Parts: sequence; structure tokens; C-alpha cells
Amino acid sequence: MIKTWIDRNIKGDPVIWCVVIALSLMSVLVVYSATRSLAYKMMQGNTEYYLFKHGGLVVLSLAAMWGAHRVDYRLYAKLARLALWISVPLLLLVYFFGRNINNASRQFLIPYIGSSFQPSDLAKLALITSIAAMLAKRQQHIDDIKESLIPILIWSGAICGLIALANFSTAFLLFATCMLLMFIGRVPVKYLFSLILIGFVLVTVGLYAGDRLGTVVSRITNFLDPNQVPFQVEQSYIAISTGGAVGKGIGHNEQSNILPNAYNDFIYAIIVEEYGLLGGVAVIVLYLVFLYRGMLAVSRSDRAFGGLLSAGLSFSLVIQAFTNMAVAVGLIPVTGQPLPLLSMGGTSLLFTGMSIGIILSVSREREKTEPRLAKSS
Repeated sequence: MIKTWIDRNIKGDPVIWCVVIALSLMSVLVVYSATRSLAYKMMQGNTEYYLFKHGGLVVLSLAAMWGAHRVDYRLYAKLARLALWISVPLLLLVYFFGRNINNASRQFLIPYIGSSFQPSDLAKLALITSIAAMLAKRQQHIDDIKESLIPILIWSGAICGLIALANFSTAFLLFATCMLLMFIGRVPVKYLFSLILIGFVLVTVGLYAGDRLGTVVSRITNFLDPNQVPFQVEQSYIAISTGGAVGKGIGHNEQSNILPNAYNDFIYAIIVEEYGLLGGVAVIVLYLVFLYRGMLAVSRSDRAFGGLLSAGLSFSLVIQAFTNMAVAVGLIPVTGQPLPLLSMGGTSLLFTGMSIGIILSVSREREKTEPRLAKSS
């Protein structure tokens, strides 16, 4: 009976489902471990507060993923354009009237729920989907600057520039994803260099016009100075170095009491501390498997939009994941990027689930097509 229900209701790439479930289960365990002390202090001894809150968000994210994967992915091309127009005023509103955290206004607090909503999450999903749709529609005249590239550049520059007002790292990663998507979409390399230059200027303008310039300069300066190690990074090094090969065991970390944002920006350090080098490598492998399965749509999809959409969303999530892990081990400056599917978050988990659901929707349509192709041959 269970197998029948799964076969009827769970569609798409089974490997992606397995990867997501594995990371979600690990997320619940690690976030609970990393927030027990915080919950004890903030919630009068209720150490399970964040366990139930985060667990509920994980379930909601999986439900959003399931719902999104049941929808024909072609519908998202129409919804994305509407979402782009909604994102522009939302990004402006959150910059001027949003909740200020760490000298940056990036989110609204949702009343009665206690979770945050970041318009940048909506904007990222909408922009990648829209660019995939525009590239797919213009494949026959992709080298036409006026018809094909200018609309893409306008939307990419506008959204990334607005996000850069309060969150430069997110804007930079999103713009890099857009450029990668254009490369996959056969935009001539000679035009890509021009787009990169123009986009870099627009994102830089957003950085200077916003309130993050001092923070960005400070983080880069600290990273380049071998004698200056930020406190967060130092504690992350301690967590990783004491994890050893197999870790201290589930729930036996020590650095979550000291490391700021151990449950979010630096959760990878806690994973290595508890699960060791093996656990850290396993997480990397899971993301690589996810990327590989997402990229299969490029070669297997019979429609350009499906392949580009799956590739763009897969790259977006995995680039963010590797950026987070690179910060934890000291390869790049601190960025404040959460680890997708693993970090504790608000609506970011919801939009991550929706993104993966769309990828599964593309693979679900591929499964429908392949039997028809087999019969016709």
C-alpha cells in the first residue's frame, strides 16, 4: 500500500528525493544540537523550542517541494514574470522599512508566526526562472542583442542591484548564476564579457548606494590580513579541527555555545565537529550528486526551457552551498550565506523547497516523455 501511494504521488528523479530527505534529516539533528543552549537561555529552559520550530519549517519546505513538483513546470514561466514585478517594490520596501539585523534590512517579520520573509528569496527564484524562459524562447536568434540580451540584462541588473543594497554576497552569487545560465543557453562568449562588465557596474552601484560597503570592505580586508582572523572564523576552525575523522558524535558538539550563528551561517562547522571529516565529505558528495542529477535535464529534456530551468536552479543552490562551506573552512571571506536544506531559516527553506520541486517537475515531465519516445521507436 505504501509503495502504491509513493508511486502515485511521488514523481520525478528518485535520487534527488533521496538527497533532499537525507539533508533534511541531518538538518533537524544538527540544528537541534546547535540551538539547545540558545533555546535554554531564550525560552526559559525549553530546549526543544527550536527543534519543533525548525522541524515544522522543514516539513513545510518538503510540502512546498511536493506541491511544486506536481505542477507542470511550463506554468512557472508565466508566474515568474509576475513574481519579478512584485519583487521590485518588495526589495525597495524591505530596504527602507524592513527589519534591521546586523546593520542590514533584508527581511520582514511575519506577524504571529515569528518567521522572517526575505524578498530576495522570491526575487532569486523569479529571476532564474524568467531568464531560463527568455533564453529558451530566443534560441533561434540568441545573438540578437536588442531582442535577446537587453531584456535579460535589464532584469538581471535591476534585481541584482536592488538585492545588493542590503546583501552584496547574495547579489553577486545570483548574478554569477545568471551568467552561467546564459553560457549554458548559448549566449556568445563575446557578449557575455560585455554583460559581465555592465552587470558588475550595476551591482557595484547598488553596493555603494546601499549600506553594506563598509561591511564588505571590512570582511575582505580581514580575509587578506593573515594576522587578523575574525572571531566567527576562528571558532569555526576550532570546531572543524576538533571533529577528527569521525566526529564527536551526534549532539556532542562544544562550539555551538561559542560560535555565533552556529545554526545558520556556520552550521557546516558543527556538522564536521559532530560527524567528522567523513560527515563533511558526505555533505559535499550529496550536493554534487544533486547538481549532477539536476544537470541531467539539460541533455535529456526535449524542451530548452526545462533544461535551462533545472540547470539554473541546481547551480544556484549548489553554488550557495559551496560558498557557505568555503567560508567555514576559511577559503573565502565571510558572506552570511546559509547552507541550503541544512541551515535553520525562515522562508528561505520554503523557497529552497519550491526550487527543488520545480527541478523535480522538469524531471517528472521527462519521465512522461521517455516512454512515449520508446514506443514510437
